[in-house]
Amino acid sequence: DGLVLSHFPLGPTIYFSLSNVVLRHDLKTKLDKMAQEYPHLIFDGFSTTLGERVTSVLKHLFPVPKVESKRIITFRADHDSITVRHHTYSKEDHRTIGLNEIGPRFEMKPFQILLGTIEQ
Repeated sequence: DGLVLSHFPLGPTIYFSLSNVVLRHDLKTKLDKMAQEYPHLIFDGFSTTLGERVTSVLKHLFPVPKVESKRIITFRADHDSITVRHHTYSKEDHRTIGLNEIGPRFEMKPFQILLGTIEQ
């Protein structure tokens, strides 16, 4: 499986291979309906120049969330792969936050980055 992200109009384009894909409805927990709010994004481990480039492309896939949004998508870079998880959170009290995985979850490995778009 694969994913191609092309940042229009000038690029870059990143090709990813996907692995360990678990879809939302394949999770073992009972899920409520998906909230129609934009997620907050967390990027961990993208400290290199290449990591900053990948972060720039990924963060432009999502609109800016409202402050009260309870959805979170985490992108964690570990060596040559990126682990993606999708959660909602709830504040249980002033010191405790609960996380609930709502899927999907998967791992991406970038294998090619082009300066232009797919068409170039």
